[in-house]
Amino acid sequence: MEDANEPVTGSLHHVEIWVPDLGRAVRSWGWLLTELGYEVFQEWPDGRSWRLGTTYLVLERSPALTAGSHDRLRPGLNHLAFHAGGRAEVDALAERAAAHGWTLLFPERHPYAGGERHYAAYLADEDGYEVELIAYGKG
Repeated sequence: MEDANEPVTGSLHHVEIWVPDLGRAVRSWGWLLTELGYEVFQEWPDGRSWRLGTTYLVLERSPALTAGSHDRLRPGLNHLAFHAGGRAEVDALAERAAAHGWTLLFPERHPYAGGERHYAAYLADEDGYEVELIAYGKG
């Protein structure tokens, strides 16, 4: 029997995102990650992390940051995709997201912006980072 706390070879250990404004990022990402079941893992003056299982996500305002903003349409990270529960959970998160600094992308095609068989919400934070909240199952 596998130990749920034991990492799976090849799984992500962590993702680190450098942000231009830590307070703003903590407000939006902290809310979303908590809603998805992550728990605060680490805190320091220039960063925060949240953990789910053996994987954690770091937001950091690094003194080595050279550019002011992220552009998901340039080479590099486009978005992070999360399993977000059923359709009702995805809808609820998308509805509440604006109050936490997120904007719904592709509203004219929501919730099928990824195709007619892919139920998801695509959100962008105030700094241009995108997340995809994917529904699983039929309910």
